[in-house]
Amino acid sequence: MKKKLSRKFMAVYLLVGLLGFLLVTLLGSHMIESMLEKDISADLYQSACRISENEDIRYNISASSLDSIREKLTMVADYPNTIIWIINDRGEVVLSTRKDIAPEDPIPLKNFDPSIWGSTYYQVGYFYGYFEDDARLSVITPITDNMTTKGYVAIHYMMSSLYQQRGRYLFVLQFLFLLVYILMSLILIVFRQHVYKPLSEIKKGVTEYAGGNLTYKIPAYTDDELGYLANNLNYMADKMNRNGEYQRQFISNISHDFRSPLTSIKGYVEAMMDGTIPVEMQDKYLKIIAYEADRLEKLTKGLLTLNELDIHKRLLNIQTFDINDAIKKAAATYEGDCTRHHILLELILSGKELYARADVEQIQQVLHNLLNNAIKFSPDHSTIIIETTEKNEKIFVSVKDHGIGIPKESLSKIWERFYKTDISRGKDQKGTGLGLSIVKEIIHAHDQHINVISTEGIGTEFIFTLEKAR
Repeated sequence: MKKKLSRKFMAVYLLVGLLGFLLVTLLGSHMIESMLEKDISADLYQSACRISENEDIRYNISASSLDSIREKLTMVADYPNTIIWIINDRGEVVLSTRKDIAPEDPIPLKNFDPSIWGSTYYQVGYFYGYFEDDARLSVITPITDNMTTKGYVAIHYMMSSLYQQRGRYLFVLQFLFLLVYILMSLILIVFRQHVYKPLSEIKKGVTEYAGGNLTYKIPAYTDDELGYLANNLNYMADKMNRNGEYQRQFISNISHDFRSPLTSIKGYVEAMMDGTIPVEMQDKYLKIIAYEADRLEKLTKGLLTLNELDIHKRLLNIQTFDINDAIKKAAATYEGDCTRHHILLELILSGKELYARADVEQIQQVLHNLLNNAIKFSPDHSTIIIETTEKNEKIFVSVKDHGIGIPKESLSKIWERFYKTDISRGKDQKGTGLGLSIVKEIIHAHDQHINVISTEGIGTEFIFTLEKAR
């Protein structure tokens, strides 16, 4: 099992904290020690220079004057925790601020050679082996008179004191590092609450979707990018779920609408073949078979039309044509049906000619589907009105009947494929439930709109728009 991202991140965070603390301790200790060495040695060297330039010390470096010089040393040197030496030109310590040295018994320094210091004004060590207990930071400067070196001033600072200062500074540095680390930990807690937790919820949601549970809702806690992502994933899952439901309903409707005529055709054919239906009755049932076959043909044709519209294989052949003339031709097609049912087709057309820009064949199909529906659901001795008007560079086409109307609860569903109201199924067994779906797809393909106004028992009006030709 792969490690979780949070565990990896936490491991890296702890490792960075540990390495950072070690780096601050080691590198910080070295840098602080170097800084203190330079600062302290510079102060000590300045003190040594002031002592070596003191007139009393320059002219009275002799055994008889050492006591008076000792008093002046503490006054001239101003750096604490130091030992100040006066060394004669023979390399003997004749005066020390920390130890009484008899004038007749000076302390010799083995291998004392100031020339080896070169340009370096300070050294860290035991100063020619004299200090054995603790290393010292030592500076040295000559005492000169008339270009003659009469002796040296040496000042020694205990390194243990420097290490103590280094420890204090290092403690402050480590404390600041830990403080920043703790603050970063607080930021991580906020990050976990506001970033990692929503991501975990999104991850869980994606897992649910991958497992087929499209009804799962990802909690959206915020309005930021993660909340936006969660809402979009919820929307996507809902759309996929709706599409799945639509596909299941689609297949169910196809099965129903295909099975019914096929069952009739198969039953009547078998009955004629085995002699159940006598020869003199076969003509009646052959008409029923032809009727059902015609219904299957229309259903198949409607499905192919919708498929072409869905996958945009059917390119629009936009051209300028007279919509009034197209309406007259469509009305003439249904003249026979209207005559049989004593239905009056009333055309209220704007002007003698009204030019629109659209695909003529598809708009003719829209007109035929709407007229077919209007005639189908209109009672005998009623009127169907087809009207065209112009407004804001658009053409409005209205097909209005005075038929049975559409129930209010069905208005939002009539555009769905295979949808039929119970009234529709009762009156029109030959309908496919695809006509209005095709109408909507064609109008939307033209970037136009179609609306329906209907009152049950009074009638229905479909209104769609077209682009007016300039």
